[in-house]
Amino acid sequence: MEYHHKRLFSPVFILILVIIAAGLSQGLLLPVLSIFMEERGISSSVNGLHAAALYIGSFGMSLVAVKVLDRIGFKKLILGGMVLVMVALPLFPLISNLEIWFILRLLVGIGDNALHFASQLWMMLITPPNQRGRNISIYGMSYGIGFSIGPLAIRLLPYGQLVPFLLLAILFALVALLVYLQMPDTMPDKLDEGKGKATGSRKTLRIYRLAWFALIPSVLYGYMEAAMNSNFPIYGLRTGLTAGEIATLLPFFGIGGLILQLPLGYLSDRYGRKIILMIAGSLGGLLFLIVPIIGSDYFGLLMIFMLTGGLVGSFFSLGLAYAADILPRHLLPAANVIASIHFNIGSIAGPNLGGAAMHFGSAGLLFVILGLFYLTFSVAGLLFRPEAGNKS
Repeated sequence: MEYHHKRLFSPVFILILVIIAAGLSQGLLLPVLSIFMEERGISSSVNGLHAAALYIGSFGMSLVAVKVLDRIGFKKLILGGMVLVMVALPLFPLISNLEIWFILRLLVGIGDNALHFASQLWMMLITPPNQRGRNISIYGMSYGIGFSIGPLAIRLLPYGQLVPFLLLAILFALVALLVYLQMPDTMPDKLDEGKGKATGSRKTLRIYRLAWFALIPSVLYGYMEAAMNSNFPIYGLRTGLTAGEIATLLPFFGIGGLILQLPLGYLSDRYGRKIILMIAGSLGGLLFLIVPIIGSDYFGLLMIFMLTGGLVGSFFSLGLAYAADILPRHLLPAANVIASIHFNIGSIAGPNLGGAAMHFGSAGLLFVILGLFYLTFSVAGLLFRPEAGNKS
């Protein structure tokens, strides 16, 4: 793609701003609304169901995103997603009806998925091949930065419940204006559809047969991210943490991921992604199991969160990289779609399972379940033989 007019900001820079804003919206919305509902005495199971609405909307959008993109193009899809989020955000503190909150979360999920899908694909197309790996890494880290900063908005709540939502909506409006003024109205290239739909199920089965282990991390990452941001504020309030302490603890989970993302990627290049995923999963699982023992010790939780976030915060990207290592090249686009669907399934399950565990059991079960999932994943790695799959 070529740009014939001189632009004030580069397209890559603008797309990075888009993804930072998307990370901020998810990082803010999940914990703040969980605190609102907990303070209103709403059960953790209902709280978890509501949090899953965001990912239900995202899942639904992922099923039609390609067709919508083909019709309206990259720029309009990003703008449409940003407008949905921008309009929905200020309505949360102004409306107390839970049914309307559910609908608003669906809209935010649809909008976030639309701008995620379009901006990530657009960046891959406009980036020269020799810079693609670097720019996609920066793209992923930018989302992590936004997601880590989002929970800090809890500290703005004493100035009024509307304040953090309104400020984020204004930020979305500014970034959307930048997209509208500076980005070209580009349509995607049409893909070859000669193979038809009949090969779709066979292709999916082959991907699972060859790379089932590499596709599990996307489920775990979605589950962990949604459960931590939706259920941990409830856990924290019930164990004696203040809203301010919760706001400052959650970002350390993302900070740990940002710190160790590149080192883990380097180690996986050198020693193999399977072994790094198994080691990170087993250590992260053990650290999750320690959290209930620590209780409400703020500095103990801070250290655990930073270490655990560093170990499992790169699971989605490492899993995709491992899939790229072991799958034939022509199966990679379909594998990316499957990973995205897995992420949404995990994100929907996380708040619901975690909320139900805390409602019918104890608060600490939130982390026991997380720990057992990661340990089970690591043990499953012993059964996975990619060489056998490729030979078949």
